[in-house]
Amino acid sequence: MKKQILLLLLLTSIQTHATSPIQGLLERIDKGASQKFVIEQVESDKDFFELDQQKEKVVVRGNNYVSIATGINWYLKYYAGIHLCWNNMQAKLPASLPPVPKKERHDTDLKYRYYLNYCTYSYTMAFWDWERWEKEIDWMALHGINLPLSIVGTGSVWRNVLSRLGYNKEEINEFVAGPAFQAWWLMNNLEGWGGPNPDQWYNHQEQLQKRILKRMREYGIEPVLPGYSGMIPSNAKEKLGLDVADPGKWCGYRRPAFLQPSDKNFRRIARLYYKEITRLYGKANYYSMDPFHEGGNIKGVNLNSAGKSIHEAMKEANPKAVWVVQAWGACPHDEMIKGLPAGDMVVLDLYSESRPQWGTPSSSWHRPHGFHQHEWVYCMLLNFGGNVGLYGKMEHVINEYYKARESSFNGTLKGVGLTMEGTENNPVMYELLCELPWRKQRFQKDSWLKDYVKARYGKTTPQVEDAWLELGNTIYNSPNTSTQQGTHESIFCARPSLNTYQVSTWSEMK
Repeated sequence: MKKQILLLLLLTSIQTHATSPIQGLLERIDKGASQKFVIEQVESDKDFFELDQQKEKVVVRGNNYVSIATGINWYLKYYAGIHLCWNNMQAKLPASLPPVPKKERHDTDLKYRYYLNYCTYSYTMAFWDWERWEKEIDWMALHGINLPLSIVGTGSVWRNVLSRLGYNKEEINEFVAGPAFQAWWLMNNLEGWGGPNPDQWYNHQEQLQKRILKRMREYGIEPVLPGYSGMIPSNAKEKLGLDVADPGKWCGYRRPAFLQPSDKNFRRIARLYYKEITRLYGKANYYSMDPFHEGGNIKGVNLNSAGKSIHEAMKEANPKAVWVVQAWGACPHDEMIKGLPAGDMVVLDLYSESRPQWGTPSSSWHRPHGFHQHEWVYCMLLNFGGNVGLYGKMEHVINEYYKARESSFNGTLKGVGLTMEGTENNPVMYELLCELPWRKQRFQKDSWLKDYVKARYGKTTPQVEDAWLELGNTIYNSPNTSTQQGTHESIFCARPSLNTYQVSTWSEMK
């Protein structure tokens, strides 16, 4: 009997190793790569990875799969000269890996490494298939991401909820936005635009989301699902007799209505929503909700009650759940969040590199008390509109991060975040941001850039270094005081004129 038990345990161990997401990751990078590494998972009270050597094999040790993947990426960059990025997630590893001569360890006390903006899903990801998503989730793991926004398939949730509320197919399609406009719909900015969506699209997105979440959870990545923020179709007062507030318009688009927390139906509809999203995609520990985003009218809304109702509905669905909210402009309103318990909210300081809200007095969006008792994440937005071009504030991003770490607001600083509106551009800036939690000491931009160049190309020359230092001290070192929204847009995108200077009226470019 004992022999049978031991055999069963051995087979289970072999099977667990064979199905490890790390082995799958390495094999997708280069077939046979998993045979060149020794992977060790050990318990730790903080996230860490270690690089070590065991005979001819490289050892990557960490406390969870994401930490281990981060260590693999660190090794590939700084030992093997292999840079995996959005543009290429595969590489040919050498037959014998460069050795790790001395054990190297990195750890972090920041528990969150957040990823994605609602806008990314519309500017970059609207028509991705599983093949592309699989690469993106690998990219997340390799870069230490453990808390990504995940909104694919939310249309199916709303379709089913509204159907239960008595809306017909045509009415539902007038509310759910098209694939390229899901971001602004789920941020409560518009409804229906870009639709109607065919049944096939709903079904496809639903199945795609299930695959996405399955892989994320295999890695131990915590998805942030859209929660219930009080959003309801703009005709809900007439159709359902609900007590709603009119948030006004956004850039000329009709916004969805906001269901007043005093309406007895608020909790009923919230329950319907959470029951449906849980049925389709499982229970999440983090939910994203951004009522009144980007200028939504709050007239007639008791913000304190609104915050409590949104929070209570979420906690009823999952007592362990945490509300993730974007700090953008006036949102989240102080009156909405300051009465909520500490530990139940994570605030994304969405534009920390240019208009931080965490408490630094030099910002035009300065909040003297930061985000009160709530945990917050230092984020870099960088890309607006999915525009393509060279741009960054490299030195400022580094200095502002360490400034926050050394400030009185460090006690509630719990992570870093990449909140770009579009991806697949300026990888140097995102590599920099992702490394910040793993570097305890402040470092110099130029020395880091030299190491990055070698990782990017696998080797370097004085000419390549000089060229990148030139970039790093010009276009990638935009002035500290600049609040321009990302790279300059191509002049060919402007309306025809004899005096064209900028494409967007809000670009603030110089």
